[in-house]
Amino acid sequence: MKNTYIGSRPGLLAKKLVSLLLQGMVLAAVLGVAYILFATTQENLEIRGIESGFAFLWREAGLPIGDSLIEYDPSRSYGYAFLVGVLNTLLVSALAIVFATILGVMVGVARVSNNWLLAKCAAIYVETLRNLPLLLTLFFVYSVVLASLPHPREAIVLAEGYFLSKRGVYLPRPVAEEGFGIFVAAVCIALLLAVIFWRWAGAYKRRTGTSVPGFWGGLAIFGTLATLAYLASNSPIGSELPVYKGFNFKGGLALKPEFAALLIGLILYTAAFIGENVRSGIQSVQAGQIEAANALGVSRGVVTRLVLLPQALRVTIPATTNDYASLVKNSSLAVAIGYPDMVSIGGTIIGQNGQAIEIIAMWMAVYLTINLIISLVMNVLNARVQVVER
Repeated sequence: MKNTYIGSRPGLLAKKLVSLLLQGMVLAAVLGVAYILFATTQENLEIRGIESGFAFLWREAGLPIGDSLIEYDPSRSYGYAFLVGVLNTLLVSALAIVFATILGVMVGVARVSNNWLLAKCAAIYVETLRNLPLLLTLFFVYSVVLASLPHPREAIVLAEGYFLSKRGVYLPRPVAEEGFGIFVAAVCIALLLAVIFWRWAGAYKRRTGTSVPGFWGGLAIFGTLATLAYLASNSPIGSELPVYKGFNFKGGLALKPEFAALLIGLILYTAAFIGENVRSGIQSVQAGQIEAANALGVSRGVVTRLVLLPQALRVTIPATTNDYASLVKNSSLAVAIGYPDMVSIGGTIIGQNGQAIEIIAMWMAVYLTINLIISLVMNVLNARVQVVER
């Protein structure tokens, strides 16, 4: 046996050397092709008189941008304008992820409801939205639904200071007043105490077996202390109401129709996919657990909330991660309805400077970073909530 093993070692070493040689040849071929593409691109850019590099990011942009989370004017640089687009992309993506998740869970639960009408309506919603292009949904929301709203002078009054018109939704703008800093500090303390109570309730249940309403108790502590802090600091949050002047509303917060159409479209489209994830997750729960809960006389709502959803949502995390990543990428369709996201602003920069390679590289880097962060967070969550089988 020993001689056989020794005699086989040269053969193993030869195979490893051949394998390394082949891998090195493939790597050299890939690098060679990349170099040829880079050199050809540089030569073509020089022939057309197009500068390469990222120096253009510091030049004055001269771009008008209607929606911006940070202060912006056309005298800012191209890099600053691109940052405005990135922030707009992050805003609409984050809001869409939150609301699409909520709506998707509701739709998924409705799909398996005992109410025939509710289940069929949810099924029609899912099958319709999943089989329509998102771009068509955006066009419908923007050009049909929002365009049919009245002119601002005849705006629909949702509540005092809340108006809905074809030019957007107008809301009161929160304004920090005297004592706001103290109020924020008090809210942070209230949140810390609520978390401490929630963790204590969990530890107490594990130690004694007695259940304490940790979540609702912590929520009550936070709400009570935050309300007392608000009253004690003499209402430190004011509001600036929108007022109709001229041909539109002035003041307050304005949600432009382009932003609203993109947000609504992303929510409706992604929620259909999340709803299917939740439906399949609920149906994957063993029937014996449901039968046991029914035998104990537990209501359908309690079974759904405490038996079905906690197990179903664990199963849906991997598929929902893909839906979140798709949502972020689908936000690039904002260019079709005029919302100034990263792709729209980047396209304008390309039109003015011809720096297509640099802008495309920046797009790729931003989308890759966002989706890698989403994947990391969801993978950590998935690892924490998975049931360890024995």
